[in-house]
Amino acid sequence: MTESYFIDSHAHLDFPSFNDDFPEVINRAQAARVKKIICAATSVEGSRTSIEIAGKYPFIYATAGIHPHEASEVTKNSYEEITHLLSHNKVVAIGEVGLDYHYEHSPKEIQQAVFKRFIRMAREAGLPLVVHTRDAEKDTLDILKQERASETGGVIHCFSGTMDLAKQCLKMGFYLSIPGIVTFNKASNLHEVVKEVPIERMLIETDSPYLAPVPHRGKRNEPAYVRHVAEKIAEIKGLSLDDVARITSRNCEQLFNIADRVEVAEVAYKIRNSLYLNITNRCTNSCPFCPKFKDYMVKGHYLELNGEPGPEEIIRAIGDPSTYEEVIFCGFGEPLLRLDVLIEVSRWLKEKGSKVRINTDGLANSVHKRNILPELEGIVDSISVSLNADNSELYDKLCRPPFEGAYNALKQFILEAKKYIPEVTASVVGLPNVNTEKCRKIAEQELGVKFRLRPYNEVG
Repeated sequence: MTESYFIDSHAHLDFPSFNDDFPEVINRAQAARVKKIICAATSVEGSRTSIEIAGKYPFIYATAGIHPHEASEVTKNSYEEITHLLSHNKVVAIGEVGLDYHYEHSPKEIQQAVFKRFIRMAREAGLPLVVHTRDAEKDTLDILKQERASETGGVIHCFSGTMDLAKQCLKMGFYLSIPGIVTFNKASNLHEVVKEVPIERMLIETDSPYLAPVPHRGKRNEPAYVRHVAEKIAEIKGLSLDDVARITSRNCEQLFNIADRVEVAEVAYKIRNSLYLNITNRCTNSCPFCPKFKDYMVKGHYLELNGEPGPEEIIRAIGDPSTYEEVIFCGFGEPLLRLDVLIEVSRWLKEKGSKVRINTDGLANSVHKRNILPELEGIVDSISVSLNADNSELYDKLCRPPFEGAYNALKQFILEAKKYIPEVTASVVGLPNVNTEKCRKIAEQELGVKFRLRPYNEVG
């Protein structure tokens, strides 16, 4: 497991505010584990300067674009020069561009025309957009849709808009970049957006030199302070700081195509203070809602295995298990398909004093054609079984099991599990057509176990 780091996805390092102490600003950023910075341009001149800065520092990247405040000054030559600058190898996006009706330094109609032109340029260049929108939500959305901005994707930078704006931008494939505003006590609307939006669709930024986060509010902002943004997101989402750093950095690298590593599948991966074990990608069911059919990434961890690890490899990947609250057999596959391996590793974990949990589809007895639960007694502390429906017909539709009677089989598995495992939970993914209250009653009243509702859009 590599050390996590932060990426400031939007900083104006070309601004005069940094002229006197630029090297110190960069040193402080690196000391704060800020590994990469996107220097966002707001004018033709700023685009040139941002590219010059990026050319001097391998870990700094640039955008090229013109802020809506300057829309009235845009000429044919402006477009031509920005188009030329897009060919530079350190330019990763077009931006920041968009609409700003708060000050309306340029007339709305001109802002709209310039914004549309830049979206077309982004589509032609195959680059994502860095979008500025302030007091202009409806027009921003209308133009993004009309100009097919979903073909390029991008990020709504310094997001402080409504939940509706967030949802519609996410539907178009855009990321939301969270600024230092999130650390302000009165930013309740932004806190709600951060709580509801999957972190897999978030970036973090400073918007330096503006909007310094608490505890630096009122002072000049700088990339090192992006850590405070991540800390607040971690608090709101119930994640660790490392989780937020890892996930948002991978998001940023993916959006701007600046990854400098080859993805290697992780056998043991940490989320919060728990360690998860990814021992197989095979599943009994073929649930169409499973996120692995789109992406093998979970909370910034890549889980597509090239082969199935043996007990020794898994134990090496675990390292010292005493540093985790619990160790969970749960990757992008059904762990009980590898029963012998799971048992051997679980025994080793129990010898080390670890708490062991299994996340399962509950069909292992049917697959192995015997009751496997006595074999888990004493080496597994808890088990979470995916109930996922309140009747067999819906279960078959949602989970696509390979044999008939799977729903009743998993309910019997849950009842049997109570005899051998101290803590048993029935879980349900909150899909739109699932009656979660009926599922809760089945779990708690019929089966006599705990119930857990898992958000549909939140993995890990």
